[in-house]
Parts: sequence; C-alpha cells; structure tokens
Amino acid sequence: MAVDSMQVDGKPIPLAFIGKSKNAENVPIRESSVEPSPLGNELTCHEEQQAVEKLLRARKKLEEEIELFTSELKEIGETMHCSAECIGIIQDSEEPVGTKLARQGRKRFNNKPSEGIKFLLEKKLLNKTAEDIALFLFSNQLDKKAIGDYLGEGYEFNIQVLHQFVGLQNFCQMDLVTALRTFLASFQLPGEAQKIDRMMESFAFRYCQCNPGIFSNTDTCYILSFAIIMLNTTLHNANVKFKTSVEQFISMNRDIDAGKELPPELLTQYYEAIKAEPFHYHQGTTDDLTEVFFNPDYKGWLTKEGGKHKSWRKRWFILTDNCLYYFKTPDEKEPQGIIPLENLEIRDCPTPSGSKKYCFEIMNLKVKHGTIKACKTTGDGKLVVGNHLMYRIQAASEKEKEEWTKRIRASISRNPLLEILQKRMQRVTHDVPINM
Repeated sequence: MAVDSMQVDGKPIPLAFIGKSKNAENVPIRESSVEPSPLGNELTCHEEQQAVEKLLRARKKLEEEIELFTSELKEIGETMHCSAECIGIIQDSEEPVGTKLARQGRKRFNNKPSEGIKFLLEKKLLNKTAEDIALFLFSNQLDKKAIGDYLGEGYEFNIQVLHQFVGLQNFCQMDLVTALRTFLASFQLPGEAQKIDRMMESFAFRYCQCNPGIFSNTDTCYILSFAIIMLNTTLHNANVKFKTSVEQFISMNRDIDAGKELPPELLTQYYEAIKAEPFHYHQGTTDDLTEVFFNPDYKGWLTKEGGKHKSWRKRWFILTDNCLYYFKTPDEKEPQGIIPLENLEIRDCPTPSGSKKYCFEIMNLKVKHGTIKACKTTGDGKLVVGNHLMYRIQAASEKEKEEWTKRIRASISRNPLLEILQKRMQRVTHDVPINM
C-alpha cells in the first residue's frame, strides 16, 4: 500500500513536499502548489511559520503602544480644554499666597471695581494712594469697562486716580487723533455726561502738557477732541446720510482756539486721519458718545426768515439725524444750511395783526445767551459758521405746522454732554451772535 504522508512533530506532511527519498522511491512526486517563501528559499516551512508568528506578535505590541499613545493624547487634550475653575483649583494649590490674592483681587475688580480695590487694600497688596491705584489700573490686564467705571466716579479720590492714570500715558509728539486712539484704547468710556466731561478734560490737560504750544489752552483741545469723535460718527456711521466734508469740519472748528484761527492744514490732517481709519471702541461703547436717535425722515417745503436781511425765502427742508437741513431745491445734493437740533426748543410764534401765519421758532433756552451753533453756504460756495439766536420758519398751513413741530420736537434730544460742550465753546470763543 502506497504511503501518501508521514508524521512530523505529530502533523501529517504530504510526501509530495518532501521529494524522493530512500523510503519512497516508488512514490510518484507531485509538484507543490505552495509559493516560495518570501523569507528565502533556505527557510523550512516550520521556520517560516515561526517568523510569521513573530511578526504578528510585534504587530500586536505596536497596536497596543499606539492605543496607549492615543489615550495619552486624549488626556492631554482634555487637560488643555479644562474649565477656568479647574485651572483656578490647580493654581490655588501651587501659587504663593500673595499671587493668589492678587489674582482674586483682579477678578473682584472686574466684577465690581470698588470691591476689588477694597479687597486689595485690605490684603495690603495696594497702598491707598492715587498713584499706586492708577498704576494698578494701567499695568494690569483688567476689564476695560470696569476701569472706565472706576475712573468715572465723582468722588474726590477717584478723580485723583483719574488724573494719575492719564498722567501715566505719554502723548509726546503724537498728533491729536493718535493720542485720542491711545487714550480711548486704555478703558471704556462710560455713558454719563459728567463722567465723560471729567475724562476728556483730564485728557486735554495731559495732551497739552505733553505737546505745549499746539493749542492756546486746554479748552481748545477739549472741544476739538469732541469734534473729532463726532466726526468719526458722521463719516463711519451708516445711519448718518449727510457726511461732513473737510470744508465743513474746518469751518466749524476754525475759531475755537481762544478766538484765533486754527491752521486749516492741521484740521485737514485730523479729518483725513479719521476718514482713513475710524476709532475702534471697546464693545458696548457708543460710537458717537451722544447717543444720537435716528428718527424717521421728514421733508417738505418751508419758508425761512433770513438772518441779516430778514427776508423770507422758500427752502426744501429735510429732518434727519437730529439735524434740520435746508436746500434751494429738492435736487440739490449739498445743503444750504444745517441746524443741529440737540438741546434746542421749539415753540409757536405769536401772530399779531399783519404777521405771517403758521410760524414756529427754534431757539436755545438751556444755555445763557441762547445761541445756536449752525452753518450755511454763502453765495460763493464758502461754508461759514454763525451763532443764530433763533430760527423763524413758516409752514403752508396749520396742519403742516403742527406736523413739523411735532416731528422736530420728537427729534430734539436732551444731552447734558452737549450742554457742557456748548458752555465751554462759548467761554473760549467769546463769540458774538452772527446772523445768517
């Protein structure tokens, strides 16, 4: 009986794979269907199996190492994204006591400025001097709104801190626009008029101290700083339809330097700087500081009394952006005159026998002398500024008069900041009312 296989290590091996031998001379040899070993022709089948098993073990070990490495990466990621509270706990356990208290004080200040300062004073981390607290506000990464709130307080000590804080800023050899950018970047302006007034006054004093000789006095710097801030709004606020031209800006601010004329090239420089790059306020800061209310437009024909000659001329009026604009015709692009309506009053005109009917008057009753800052275009196209005591305007009917007065009255905004600004302008310019 022919033998087809033999036992090797307990396993049957086909004789066809062994070839001829002494014991199987008569056994026919069959060609093997097994591929040559990739490990070389010198390896036996058993050696090849051992090599494969070794490779499988190495692969399994590598997979385990990869899995461990992936798990470690995941732990690192979770650590990097852990909450601020977790970080705080770690810091609490590792930080020196003084560093920990200082961090707690900064956090309290950001939540409530007065309590944060009180905490730092109690822990002997601040001296109760305006200089030390101002340096703390200036040198730490604190919330800008909290800084503005603390500096804006009307207490005598807070005002001293404000002066010291502004005194830490170096405006030397800066133009006024660049200095304003630096100043407004150091905190967030509060919304109250009295607070803004104190801050801008302190800024004006410091700027003139760093740059003597540019302006005659600090009031000029104060007024011009506000003019620049408001220019920023008119040029870059999409709701403002009539954009202030460089000629208008120059004309409106030319004579504010204690009666002397500011160089037109200087005002042009400021205008172009704001036009090229608007101020970047901190989130929550009003971009025009006057909280202008944009009322629905209203337009139509009215007859206006002239200032110098007292003649009556029909003009096309547009009410928008808290201003009353008037044109010769509805097709004109440039207004003949602009009447800002902030802090003004409107009332019906008395109508004695022979006077015009359906008239109303616009005037300033809140400020002594009651002048209105406005501007108009002269016959040769030059823009001039004048202080009108009153505007007297006539409507075509009683109904139209009532509609106009209602809308103008709704458009007039009460702003204490503008009242402060107007008083200061009257003080430095000593203007005599000019009829227009």
